[in-house]
Amino acid sequence: MNRKVAIVGVGSSKFGKRNDVTIRELTWEAVKEALEDANITQKDIQLTIFGSTAYRGTEIYPAPPASEYSGLTGKTPLRVEAACATGSAAAFSAINAIASGMTDIVLAIGADKMTEVDTSTSLAIGGRGGNYLWEYHMYGTTFPTYYALYATRHMAVYGTKEEDMALVAVKAHKYASYNEKAHFRNRITVEDVLKSRVISWPIKLLDSSPISDGASAAVFMSEEKVKEWKIEDPIWVKGIGYSSDTSYIAARKEWTGLNAAREAGAMAYKMSKTSPQDIEYATVHDCFTIAEIMAYEDLGFVEKGKGAELLREGQTEKDGRIAVNLFGGLKAKGHPLGASGLAMIYEVTKQLREEAGPVQHSFKKYIALTHNVGGTGHYAFVTILER
Repeated sequence: MNRKVAIVGVGSSKFGKRNDVTIRELTWEAVKEALEDANITQKDIQLTIFGSTAYRGTEIYPAPPASEYSGLTGKTPLRVEAACATGSAAAFSAINAIASGMTDIVLAIGADKMTEVDTSTSLAIGGRGGNYLWEYHMYGTTFPTYYALYATRHMAVYGTKEEDMALVAVKAHKYASYNEKAHFRNRITVEDVLKSRVISWPIKLLDSSPISDGASAAVFMSEEKVKEWKIEDPIWVKGIGYSSDTSYIAARKEWTGLNAAREAGAMAYKMSKTSPQDIEYATVHDCFTIAEIMAYEDLGFVEKGKGAELLREGQTEKDGRIAVNLFGGLKAKGHPLGASGLAMIYEVTKQLREEAGPVQHSFKKYIALTHNVGGTGHYAFVTILER
């Protein structure tokens, strides 16, 4: 990057089924918190990047009205979309606007109201997120089935079990029980997961993230402004990586991991001059439980095929070798597509600033990572942050 970029404020709404608010009001919940956290006002923002998929809401062009409601008219809300990685695409755009020297203070927002349609409609929209003709139209493949294909292949090649995947869900719900903004705060057991309704074997209901409403926001600032404004405790963007893959899953070379995630991770490690061994905390994309196990391997936390072992050993718990998803992950915190990537940045920022309360992880190097996947691995963004 040509210029250093810092995160100086973060905000998040409560995630869940939010019939009590419009997307404008939902967005303001996150923006208000982020502005107050940064101790700035709307007049200080020079550019707004708005991430939203918006396919399930009544406001299909939410950037202008939601930004206007948040007092950001005139800040050019530029809308971006990268399926489930939309929030990270907004962060990526904000970071690059500053790193290029174009601007100094950018607000990235992610928001989606996904519960305005019923579950069947939502699955049908999501199914179009793959290859429409050859996957959804011809075979009716929806997202649980895409990840069921990954799961069955991982089970066949590496011996991963349904019980291993269930451990991801149990961990997510345990930590979400401490998060007042999480969609689900109930604890569950491995047996609960195994007995839950089969969606697309081996993916069951409790292996799946919920359809959620939510908004998140982050204020990004140039190093020059951080010094000028004497910002205390900024979180620095140390590296960012991105990649993509074919939309046609059958055209991929293997199905036990995501090539886009591996390439994005490699780019982020190289830019930040770090390695997987330096990462102490991570938020990873656990839209389905097998996705978290694949993420451990794609990001190099363990060698290929050892993801379930890392989980079984408790190394991804709070104060483990590398703590993962201590706010509940997409699985229990919720997965409003446009907001998820920035919610990950919210979580890592809170962790690095030691503001995570009962789920605060112990750091030595204060280096952490976000991993956000769009589609079935069509997009991937990995962002490495440092205090």
